[in-house]
Amino acid sequence: MRFTIPDDEIVLRASRSSGPGGQHVNTASTRVEARWNVRASASLPEEDRTWLLERLGGRLDRRGTLRVVASEHRSQAQNRAAAVQRLRAVVADALVRPKRRRKTKPPKVAAETRLSAKRHRADVKQRRRSVEPDD
Repeated sequence: MRFTIPDDEIVLRASRSSGPGGQHVNTASTRVEARWNVRASASLPEEDRTWLLERLGGRLDRRGTLRVVASEHRSQAQNRAAAVQRLRAVVADALVRPKRRRKTKPPKVAAETRLSAKRHRADVKQRRRSVEPDD
């Protein structure tokens, strides 16, 4: 199933970036924080919601909100696009369910080959031992 977060459920907030940048960084609010509430999302099916709450548990706050920040660009518009893209990527990665592993047995021929090789090796080592003379 392909799920996309509706734009109206993503809350964006701009603030001042940290780090070097001189006057620009001190006056422009270019850092963008994108938030999406997993618990309150109306567009998310219930089974996906419980899966996301479990998978993203460490990244969610106590209200169930996922928060992603972008501040690598000088422009607020670029940071806004980066934050939304990163938020969607995190959710898409978390929604991927791993394939179930099928239990398999090695073929009988493989087991027999392994055991015969073991017996052969044991015989080789046995023949290397020195034989004590009978007195």
